[in-house]
Amino acid sequence: MMAADSKTERSERAEVSAVPLYQQVMDDLKGEIARGVYAAGSRIPSEMELAKSYGVGRITVRRAIEELSRAGYLSRQQGRGTFVCAPKLKRKIRQKGDVQSFTEGCAANDMVPGARLVSRTVVAATHEDAAFFGVEPGCELIVVERVRTADGVPVMLENNAFVLADHPYLQTLADKDFADNSIFALVAEHSGRAPLKSDPCTVEIALADAQVAPLLEVPVGEPLFYMEAYFTDADERPLLLGRQKIVGSRYVFDI
Repeated sequence: MMAADSKTERSERAEVSAVPLYQQVMDDLKGEIARGVYAAGSRIPSEMELAKSYGVGRITVRRAIEELSRAGYLSRQQGRGTFVCAPKLKRKIRQKGDVQSFTEGCAANDMVPGARLVSRTVVAATHEDAAFFGVEPGCELIVVERVRTADGVPVMLENNAFVLADHPYLQTLADKDFADNSIFALVAEHSGRAPLKSDPCTVEIALADAQVAPLLEVPVGEPLFYMEAYFTDADERPLLLGRQKIVGSRYVFDI
């Protein structure tokens, strides 16, 4: 931790550093969480204790805690204190190279991947989707919607669209076949095709609506990443179109 210092020393430090005091406290706390000084689920010291330890005012500490809570590192519980959240999931997203599945991302972070089927629907391809798949507008697509979890915590709502004629098995498989499975692996097993790259792949910010929020166990209005990716296989044939809504406080993109 930052050692307590005098008011004069803090003033001098603030003048020398362009980084605000609350940011310095925030970065230090984030580092201690990363190093395991404060383990997931543990309670951090009170605002008063932290203010004394860091040699700053309670308002500074409060701002740091608010920012870390907003970023998903801490959770404030009324009457109990402030607790460290479970570590964020990191998944390498490579837009121009190999594609890493959610399941592989979980494994790389020592987390247990999970999947729960929400729906399977057959829809008519829009002009935009048809252009990607190389089919006529109105062609039947099958959309598989699932909630993906890491260590049991909902992380994303995934919607993956395929040309039904190319992947009829997706309509006939039992619901249990979609549970706790990688969709990439499932498709590769039945079709012999696997996604090699996603181009284009875009990420925007969206807000959880009344339909999505309960599925991801977040409040309505929670900021989400909205990722849209067009996946092709080793022969550069269009394979699937993925549209994912990802809980920003539970996920990190390593690009």
